[in-house]
Amino acid sequence: MIDNLEYNTEREHLIIPEYGRHMQKMINYATSRETKEERNKLAKAIISVMGNLQPHLRDVPDFQHKLWDQLFIMSDFQLDADSPFEKPSKEVLEARPEPLKYPQNHPKYRFYGNNIKTMIDVANTWEEGEMKEALIYTIANHMKKCFLNWNKDTVEDSVIFDHLFELSGGKINLKDSEEDLRDSTSLMRNKRKFSSNKKSHKKNSNNRNRKRY
Repeated sequence: MIDNLEYNTEREHLIIPEYGRHMQKMINYATSRETKEERNKLAKAIISVMGNLQPHLRDVPDFQHKLWDQLFIMSDFQLDADSPFEKPSKEVLEARPEPLKYPQNHPKYRFYGNNIKTMIDVANTWEEGEMKEALIYTIANHMKKCFLNWNKDTVEDSVIFDHLFELSGGKINLKDSEEDLRDSTSLMRNKRKFSSNKKSHKKNSNNRNRKRY
C-alpha cells in the first residue's frame, strides 16, 4: 500500500489547476484514444463535466467557446478532436507582448514633474497672443505651487521665471515681466482647504457608522 502512494511533487504538472487532477486525467485519456470518433465523444462528455463545475458561467456569452479553448490548452494542444469553434494556437497563447515604452525622463527639477515639461513644450508651439500668454502664466503659477509643495517655505517669482526660461530652452522669458504670480498664501490655501474637507468628510463618515440611541 505504501509503495502505491503518489506525491504531488512526483505527479505531472496541472496546466489549469482549477479543474483538478481527475479532469486532467480524463483529458489525457481522451487524447490517447486512437479513433477520432471516440475522441470526439469523450471531448463532448468532458466539456459537459467542465460546464457543470462552473454553473454560474453558463449564461455568460461565449462560455462554450471558453470551455473548448481550455480543453485544448489542458491537452497541451495534442487532442485531435472536432470543435464547434476555431481551435486556439499554441504560438499565439505563448507569444509575449511587446514591452511597454516607459518615459525615461530625468528632469533637472523633479519637483515640477514631467507634465510641466510637456505643457511648456505645447506652449512653445502656440502662436503669440492672449491665449499663449494665459497658458504661460498658468504654467508658471502651477510651477510655483509645485515648488511650494516641495519646499514649505516661500519662493520668489524670479526663481520660477528662471526655471521656466531654462525648461523652455530660452523660448519663454518672463524675467522682465511686470505681472506677479499668485502669492504663496493663496496657492497653499487651496491645498489646506482640500485637506480640511477631506478630514471633515472622513469624520462625518465615521459618525454615520455610529450607533444612535
